[in-house]
Amino acid sequence: MSQFNPNLPLSQASTIPATWYLSPEIAERERRLIFSQTWQFVGRLEQLEQKGSFLTAEIANEPILIVRGNDGELRGFYNVCRHRAALLMTGECGTVDKLRCRYHGWTYDLAGKLRGVPEWDGVENFTREENGLVPITVAVWNRFIWVHLGQPTQTLEEFLSPLVEWAKQNDLGSLVWHSRKIYDLKCNWKLYCDNYLDGGYHVHTIHPGLASVIDYSKYKTNIFEYASVQTTPLEGTDSQSNVSKTRKGQASYWFVYPNFMLNHSQGVMDTNWVLPIDTDRCRVIFDFYFDAQIPPEFCQESIAVAEQVQAEDIQICEDVQKGLRSRSYSTGRFSVKREIAGYHFHRLLAHHLDWESGSAN
Repeated sequence: MSQFNPNLPLSQASTIPATWYLSPEIAERERRLIFSQTWQFVGRLEQLEQKGSFLTAEIANEPILIVRGNDGELRGFYNVCRHRAALLMTGECGTVDKLRCRYHGWTYDLAGKLRGVPEWDGVENFTREENGLVPITVAVWNRFIWVHLGQPTQTLEEFLSPLVEWAKQNDLGSLVWHSRKIYDLKCNWKLYCDNYLDGGYHVHTIHPGLASVIDYSKYKTNIFEYASVQTTPLEGTDSQSNVSKTRKGQASYWFVYPNFMLNHSQGVMDTNWVLPIDTDRCRVIFDFYFDAQIPPEFCQESIAVAEQVQAEDIQICEDVQKGLRSRSYSTGRFSVKREIAGYHFHRLLAHHLDWESGSAN
């Protein structure tokens, strides 16, 4: 595979090679060295309000289960029965009084301890205490639930900083979840992130509606250890446009490495959670939030704007995925003025993929 040099200044740097978007070997390394070694968003606190409520997710091909115990505590486990590795809970979310495997009936309590083992007489060198569900680390920030499959070296809030401080200043906790939409794309997950991180470079050519309200001359990007934020004033003048009506004030587009995005403007927020499926497929999950005082009609208009932007992004991302397969393309260059966050993302990828063997090429 082609080399990538993360040590060059932006003015001399090239992108990660096309092979990194196409290689099953790179995808496997990402599962082990990126998604298993970083904090990962998995859901919302509203989904786990009651005792016995649970949600499931899949991170790095690992089935994950989050459950609220009878003591009110949130706990995370691998969603795998210790007997024959059947998925323990198969629904996306719900409420139960115990965790029972539908394969052979092994039963665990809400703290993950093995309680019921049918027809187990005569089995030697076995204790229930040693065969409970395998735990994972869970943390909550701003009603968002995150997990870490490895041994975190930073707390969740340290990892997210300075998004945490910014969220307090902008009272994100007052926004109310409205709905969720899921999109499946025919492109590599990194390509979707690249598109998000280009500093508005593609807004005028791909998003004419959004471009009509963005003051491009004041569009700025700042990068941090594991995050970046793109900001711009929104100054639409067409009062009949849904974009002008629903996108006002200051826009902030936060990216948290490797695959979480938070978009905020006056009274409006959505989060985008990007999940790899295969080398050329990913899933993007949108959660929409609004100020509690905003009328339903405004919410629907705002979601329609987001869907239009997403449709435009899907088309260009899928086009680029086709182009990456061309023998004519290996790497590209970065706009010094616009694409600092994209290069930051590529450098973080290279850093994590380099952990094991000293080379991700």
